[in-house]
Amino acid sequence: MSQSLGHHRLLLAFLSVLLLTASAVADSTLTQQRAIGGDQRLASPGGAFQLGLFSLANNTKWFLGIWFTASPDAVVWVANRDSPLDGSSSGIVALSGRGALVLLDAASNNETIWSSNSSAAAVARLQDDGNLVLADAAGAVQWQSFDHPTDTFLSGSWAGQDLQTGAVWSASSWRSADDPSTGDFRYVMDTRGSPELHVWRKGRKTYRTGPWNGVRFSGCPGMTTFEDLVEFQFTHTGDEVSYVYRDRVGSPVSRMVLTESGEVQRMVWNPATLAWSVFWSVPRDQCDVYGVCGPFGVCNAVGAVVCGCIRGFLPRSPAEWRMRNSSGGCARSTPLQCGDDGFYVLHGVKLPETHNSSVDAGASLAECGRRCLSNCYCTAYAASDIRGGGTGCIQWFGELMDTRLGDDGQDLFVKLAMSELRLETTKTNKLVVVIVAVITTFALLLLLLGLLIWRKIRQRNKQVTEFDDIVRGECPAYHLETLKAATDGFCPKNEIGCGGFGTVYKGQMIDGQEIAVKKLSAGNRVQGLKEFKNEVDLIAKLQHPQPHPKRRATLSWKTRMDIIFGIARGLLYLHQDSRHTMIHRDLKAANVLLNREMVAKISDFGIAKLFSSIGDHQVTERIVGTYGYMSPEYAMDGMVSFMQDVYSFGVLLLEIISGRRNQRSFNLIAHAWMLFEENKSFELLDPAMCNGCSLTELEQVATCIQVGLLCVQESPSQRPQMAAVIPMMSHQQALERPLRPVVCMPVSTLADLLNVQEDTSGKVELTITNLEGR
Repeated sequence: MSQSLGHHRLLLAFLSVLLLTASAVADSTLTQQRAIGGDQRLASPGGAFQLGLFSLANNTKWFLGIWFTASPDAVVWVANRDSPLDGSSSGIVALSGRGALVLLDAASNNETIWSSNSSAAAVARLQDDGNLVLADAAGAVQWQSFDHPTDTFLSGSWAGQDLQTGAVWSASSWRSADDPSTGDFRYVMDTRGSPELHVWRKGRKTYRTGPWNGVRFSGCPGMTTFEDLVEFQFTHTGDEVSYVYRDRVGSPVSRMVLTESGEVQRMVWNPATLAWSVFWSVPRDQCDVYGVCGPFGVCNAVGAVVCGCIRGFLPRSPAEWRMRNSSGGCARSTPLQCGDDGFYVLHGVKLPETHNSSVDAGASLAECGRRCLSNCYCTAYAASDIRGGGTGCIQWFGELMDTRLGDDGQDLFVKLAMSELRLETTKTNKLVVVIVAVITTFALLLLLLGLLIWRKIRQRNKQVTEFDDIVRGECPAYHLETLKAATDGFCPKNEIGCGGFGTVYKGQMIDGQEIAVKKLSAGNRVQGLKEFKNEVDLIAKLQHPQPHPKRRATLSWKTRMDIIFGIARGLLYLHQDSRHTMIHRDLKAANVLLNREMVAKISDFGIAKLFSSIGDHQVTERIVGTYGYMSPEYAMDGMVSFMQDVYSFGVLLLEIISGRRNQRSFNLIAHAWMLFEENKSFELLDPAMCNGCSLTELEQVATCIQVGLLCVQESPSQRPQMAAVIPMMSHQQALERPLRPVVCMPVSTLADLLNVQEDTSGKVELTITNLEGR
């Protein structure tokens, strides 16, 4: 005992001499002949990382850790997280004689506070990737910090498990922002079934990523949002299961952190602002909470009702579901028959939890279905790899837990009794019978409405006469044969748009002049002539500026910004600069035309209305326009003002940014507001547009999203005028924080949303007209 004590005192004296001669920031290595302590640091060769002692809790607790040199608060690894030192001056970091890295407390008789528990290490080296490596004299790695993460994964570090040794590479959160001791949350790879990452809190699962699908984890669509910045690697062999991400060459430094609240965040360093930005995080919403809808339930974050049952299942406890408690899940309506079963395809989902599944990466999807059908205990199957149309096989045996509808999800084939599938066919047949009965009833009504049609024809003739007067007054007239020749006989290949009352064709006159010709559809000549006459009348009064000469090949962010500004300038022209100021009343994506130079032009003035002053408003009994673009005061009360167009512009702005439609099946405004409230606005950005976006362009995206939300606020007085919108997007005018918008769209049930998800090719757009007087 006394000999050991003497040895420690001798070592302490030797280390003290070394410390006195060392600089504040040493090089990247430690050997058995040198140590560091106090405010001394190791620096990686490129200077990106530093290792040393740092303090928390008002300098009362000291820890050995690694942090970013440019951001010292971003500590990425802590050695003695559960055994802090009481004073910095007493802490010594050294390599012991047996080859372990140790943290000693000189104030407590050279007590070992922490040890790497390695052997034979001759040198400790801090690398430029942030990994602390202990190697022997031959250079073989004996221990490394990447094998022992705390709350952070860096580029090149790994999460997973060594299947041979049982070693687990997982993260655990800090206790608090001022306490790095082991917190309540763990981020760990579950290797049962198809491997996936789980977040646990005190033995209870709170979130899971979904299984790896060859591109990303099934439940993390945001992973690939910035794939130009980060690349992913997933390894599943007999030796290990691991997930690694790497920053691409030239891209900003990133880190992935498990926060004290259980959120997993991917953070990117912005050298211009010297701050970290959260580019992606999970859980995203209520549907990411593990098991929120129970077994055989399906969660939809954008639905009016969050939880529903997979087709062929009903709530286990209807009373609990009525009270919005869905944790009990759902049960089969009809038991499986084991021989007389089939499959219902649930499209676009995060796959259920896989710990009760089997995986065969070599099987085809068709073979997977045959295996599941022949196994009485199989409840569902899916492709294990979505690349190449879907390959590999995952089969579930038992309950399907934690399924959700989501962006860019995949198909899940759920086994149902054949009687359930026939029931769906019977329902379809009954629907056909109802449709036939309705059509027959309408046919009878048409006979009774003959007189009304005759009167309408007379009225049409009168309108044609009035229309001729307009043509002779302000517009040149062309013979029908001339327009037929210009459009190749209204050839379908020349069709460039289809509105509520007719089709628009592109054409070319004999002198080379390009034209657009609207041809009223046969069924709308009486109803649409009034709108067509109004459109011609207003277009005749407009004086469009010359088009921009610059060409653009793709819809990059720059191109989309040009389109956004083009639409904004067009609306400003209608509201303020035209000879006859007017409200468009039906601004939407279908009514914005792009020429070869991608210059935006507002079209379709069939329901536009002349107005005298920006501050004025009127009330109309005739509600016309398109659901999803109507302002609340217009849809509810018929109030017409210039703010109606501002609201429509806000919706269109969010659509251009996200590449998604605001429609019955997806409430884009509510989705954008939710992301804005959670400081996740970048997740709204169209994934197809993310490649190549600079940090300046991402700041423009954030500005445009905020402007869009300002334009869709509930009260017209809260929305900015178009004259202010352009300076806002150009950073020439300060932005206010938007208020929560009120969305004037029909609320869909979960069943409606599930059906819409199944029909991915259908278009959902309702143009509403009412034939009462203006």
